Amino acid sequence: MAKKIISTKGAPAAIGPYSQGVAAESFVFTSGQIPIDPSTGKLVEGDIGTQMRRVMENLKAVLAAANLSLADVVKTTIYVKDMSQFAAINRVYAEYFPDRPPARSTVGVASLALNAGVEIDMIAWGPRA
Repeated sequence: MAKKIISTKGAPAAIGPYSQGVAAESFVFTSGQIPIDPSTGKLVEGDIGTQMRRVMENLKAVLAAANLSLADVVKTTIYVKDMSQFAAINRVYAEYFPDRPPARSTVGVASLALNAGVEIDMIAWGPRA
């Protein structure tokens, strides 16, 4: 099984020694994305909804670079600094997964890179990976 590194300018460049995504056979594993605007390289300002939308758009870009979409996602993990934001996170998440959402875990954490409020990683599956 060969692995293929996924990279796109449509998502922020890695801020450490990792890849934006890795394809292995029919699976694509994304690294966690935080709400960094790829055009500026800076964390977006705003509430958790604004941060969620930026994270989801970053993840869509990584998936697109692997010829996949959110419809191909089978599992997500959400890391959130403030669990009182859970309902707001769910509202935005539902915009991106209105039907047949993937399996998901949500984990409360003490801190995230660059003091982001949320980070998400995904596993997608598809013959195009």
